[in-house]
Amino acid sequence: MKANTAIVLGSGLGSLADEVRVEKSIGFAEAGLPVSHVAGHAGRFLLGDFAGQPLWVMQGRVHLYEGHSAHAATAGVRWLAEQGVKRIILTNAAGTLHPDHPPGHWMMLNDHLNLTGTSPLEGGPNFFDMSEVYSSDWRKQVCTKAVELGIPLHEGVYAGLRGPQYETPAEIRMLRLMGADAVGMSTVLEAIQAKALGMEVLGFSCLTNWAAGMSNDGLDHAEVLETGKSAAAQMLRLLAATLAG
Repeated sequence: MKANTAIVLGSGLGSLADEVRVEKSIGFAEAGLPVSHVAGHAGRFLLGDFAGQPLWVMQGRVHLYEGHSAHAATAGVRWLAEQGVKRIILTNAAGTLHPDHPPGHWMMLNDHLNLTGTSPLEGGPNFFDMSEVYSSDWRKQVCTKAVELGIPLHEGVYAGLRGPQYETPAEIRMLRLMGADAVGMSTVLEAIQAKALGMEVLGFSCLTNWAAGMSNDGLDHAEVLETGKSAAAQMLRLLAATLAG
């Protein structure tokens, strides 16, 4: 079996992999990649059938905040490209900054802010155009499917920070002024790497909590995981419809 499409699963979204009829499983270490030690990141590649379509699943990822370089954090994307992947769907758990985008909903990325202070392309004159990182044609298809299925789907700008600490209320106010609608600690470097490799890119944020200062509740990784699990069912329906065309 060969697949030209892959999905990267973020925190709490690993259960999506349970719906794949797996033909092959390869651990990150087996593939020569660094392994994450963060809860919710299994650290393996799965090749199988999802909704009647061949699909690579990258279950988990490594992060800058674990001490990895930008190059190491995007090794999985390059590995998938070597397997023949041409289209990649990046998912993450994120805090929502938009008052009309509540926790428990999904946001499709139409752009991002790379605030990590690094890039997987550094080390040479790798001047790739980032005018449209996230495929507009693919996004239109997904929006159409979401309406048909009655699934609430927002669109917005994702701010990628280094972490591992959550943001302060002042930082959230700054991000809102900069145009961010959601914030997290992944995805942007993978999107940059995938775009540079010529892949078609799609991105989704599972909005798991209000960002700091937008509610009276504290921020907790366990809450992120739990909300991600409960929202996974909607994404399963949307992905199945999107991949089936």
